[in-house]
Amino acid sequence: MRFFLALLVDGALAGVVYALVALAFVIVYKASRIINFSLGEWVMLGARLTALGLHQFAWGLAGAAGGACAGMVGLAIVWNRIVLRRLVGRPLIALIMVTLGLGMVMRGGSSLAFRGVPGTIPLPLAGESLDMWGVPVAPENLLAAVAAGVLITAVTWLFQRTRIGLALRAMADDQEAAMAAGVDLDRYLSITWALAGVVSVLGGILWTAASGGGFGLILLGLRVFPIVVIGGLDSLAGCIVGAMGIGILESLAGGYLDPVLGGGFSSVTSYLALIVMLYARPTGLLGRPVVERV
Repeated sequence: MRFFLALLVDGALAGVVYALVALAFVIVYKASRIINFSLGEWVMLGARLTALGLHQFAWGLAGAAGGACAGMVGLAIVWNRIVLRRLVGRPLIALIMVTLGLGMVMRGGSSLAFRGVPGTIPLPLAGESLDMWGVPVAPENLLAAVAAGVLITAVTWLFQRTRIGLALRAMADDQEAAMAAGVDLDRYLSITWALAGVVSVLGGILWTAASGGGFGLILLGLRVFPIVVIGGLDSLAGCIVGAMGIGILESLAGGYLDPVLGGGFSSVTSYLALIVMLYARPTGLLGRPVVERV
């Protein structure tokens, strides 16, 4: 029973951080209907910029995180104005290929720009494990989960309770109608990608602190993609529920199935769950079905 509880707690803590990273995906999709396949590279770049400020410029964790957020916001604005605004009205496949191309550029450029920069982001915490219901928990993991939970709440509040969130939700429903009502599409798309950039930085920092980070953060995007589909591509609540479920599922599979079926099986359990979800409910747990009038 103790082993089961340990896996459950570990999976829940990982799921909260998954949910934060998944928010960066859902934010972009809700506002622009663009599927960002370069999410892993955005998270990796945000974490590497933080590590650069921390190790090379000695800005401290807060200063390094602030500098990384500023850099990602600048990248988001340039990305929107130079590339995305020229693709308005183009087929979806064009937008997908552009995000894939951006990811390749970010991956190759980062391997050169951050050569020799340590990828670790240590947190100023004591090294002793904490006790939760008789289960030892690393303080880094607990802090990452708490911080991710606070950030998820803040982003959800932004979407539901502010003027910016109202404009973004209007864009998600109907971009042409939102423009007719006076919503500056270009401005709010820049805000959308800038918000996704900031969330990517914070998610990259927390995941790096909890797991060690490095360029392996790129794979985090592949692990998050099933989560947003299972929860519903346009649902903030769905991505949180899906992330918690997948985090616990991967943890339990790693503890009980990996020793039997071989190491690494837990990493494909999310995709097996994705296949089941697409068969049972293609729109995801809380996703809205698309109704078209003809």
